[in-house]
Amino acid sequence: MERVTESELAAWRSFIKAHARIIERIERDLAEQKKVPLTTYDVLIALFEAPDRKLRLGELTKKVVLTKSGLTRLVDRLEREGLLVREKSEEDRRGAYAVLTNLGEVQLRQAWPIYARGIKQYFAAPLSEDAIRQVEESMAVVYKHNNE
Repeated sequence: MERVTESELAAWRSFIKAHARIIERIERDLAEQKKVPLTTYDVLIALFEAPDRKLRLGELTKKVVLTKSGLTRLVDRLEREGLLVREKSEEDRRGAYAVLTNLGEVQLRQAWPIYARGIKQYFAAPLSEDAIRQVEESMAVVYKHNNE
């Protein structure tokens, strides 16, 4: 069995607890302002950043950060709400794209200021510029290690 040092476990727990608390607070702020939840924002930003504002559903699964399970149900709901549409693939009749609608972009843009304020207030504010850089570099190394 792999042994985890006390410092590794402490770092892991701090990361998980901080992540959960920050997400919880940003979700609360978005809900109080009646903006889309983070899971919706996650899908909308992935589409917004994609070429032509569309992604194959399989690619969308790889791009979202916060939600992988239940993505099909979430896409169904977002389509019903008019935030995205499904578009048949011309190359592959079985495939489909999720395409950001104008309403989806509006909802994304309306949520961003609350999300940005949450990032600043709950994550960045207690850290120095050097600490922010160290966190970014450390998490980039962890991410790269797990994507090789």
